[in-house]
Amino acid sequence: MIVRRLAARTGKPPSASSVRPLHNCRILTAHVTPGRSAFAQANAAAAPARQWRRSFASDVDLLEHSADNSLKETRSIETALNSSMPQPVPSYNPNAARQAALTDPTVAVNWYNKKELERILKPVGTAPEPHYQPHTLITNPPRPEDVTLELLLASQAHLGHATSVWNPSNARYIFGIRDGIHIISLDQTAAYLRRAAKVVTEVCRRGGLVLFVGTRNGQDRSVVKAAKLARGCHLFDRWIPGSVTNGQQILGNCKLKVVDELDRDMPDFEDQLTDQPVLKPDLVVCLNPLENYVLLHECGLNHIPTIGIIDTDADSTWVTYPIPANDDSLRCTNVIAGVLGRAGEEGQKLRLEAARQGIVTYKGRAKLEEPDTFASKQKQQEGGQAGEKPTVRPGDGSSLQGLQGREAI
Repeated sequence: MIVRRLAARTGKPPSASSVRPLHNCRILTAHVTPGRSAFAQANAAAAPARQWRRSFASDVDLLEHSADNSLKETRSIETALNSSMPQPVPSYNPNAARQAALTDPTVAVNWYNKKELERILKPVGTAPEPHYQPHTLITNPPRPEDVTLELLLASQAHLGHATSVWNPSNARYIFGIRDGIHIISLDQTAAYLRRAAKVVTEVCRRGGLVLFVGTRNGQDRSVVKAAKLARGCHLFDRWIPGSVTNGQQILGNCKLKVVDELDRDMPDFEDQLTDQPVLKPDLVVCLNPLENYVLLHECGLNHIPTIGIIDTDADSTWVTYPIPANDDSLRCTNVIAGVLGRAGEEGQKLRLEAARQGIVTYKGRAKLEEPDTFASKQKQQEGGQAGEKPTVRPGDGSSLQGLQGREAI
């Protein structure tokens, strides 16, 4: 029908070359409305071409967008971390902080209360600390000469148990009753703690081995610190029954070493250590005797002295040197363990000072013999005796360690 209209307008029959493009443009001119202008008809004919161009442009945009996404996904880890970092903190303004402090109404009240407390406590010989730092009891424990009633009172060493569960053997340690709870006399606590500290000092001075035991939650750090100061051993886990009475079977595989009077390792003794008996502690410090009754019983069977914190509900006859105090307060046990650890440190210093002067404060094992080394040969040539025993001061010999056979677990 389109070809006939064109032929009627021109008056000539259509050629084959004109039919083909008209055939191809049938779709383009199919929607052209009669009566419209040529410009409108041309725009309508070019509409599919514009649509194709839009689709091509949209594909290009998609490719660029995917390329940008790939670059964002493959960016460095540093960039990702920097992007996830929080916003920088604004700078500190001292004027604003000063104004906020001035507007706080409790600052003046706290200051006057602090001054009033200092005025009251100054005649007693003490002063309140500005800040409470509980970790100092472990990192820097007090010494035996630092033990005061104020320190014990602040550590809650005076609080006992209910009067219904008290043990009559602790009647001499009880100061009174308050709200149905026994109050421990801090004078007795300070006296018995100083006595126990002297025992630890003397045992360490004579080369003895001190075992610190604390199996409750939170006592591990103080026990380890005290053992390091006294150069002893520690136990903060469950006590294995028979470790003392049947130690040859339970602790037979523990490694031993031989040191001299200055704690220097001495080689060539490995062959002689295989037949040696198991090393036993010379003193046991127990922070919670109620849970370690088996340990205290084994120490009593082997004549090993013990030191323990005795509360109002415990039996003071379980240990050799009782310390009446509150064993339920973690701060109290930290103070006592730190004081005894410092006492052991002082004893070790005295032993090393005496050793530098040529004085040995402990006896050696008789079964250990000096190995046949170059030094022993020189002693034999000079007329010395190879198995000469170290010099011992009068009254010494409480330790199981010695110059030639001083062993440590």
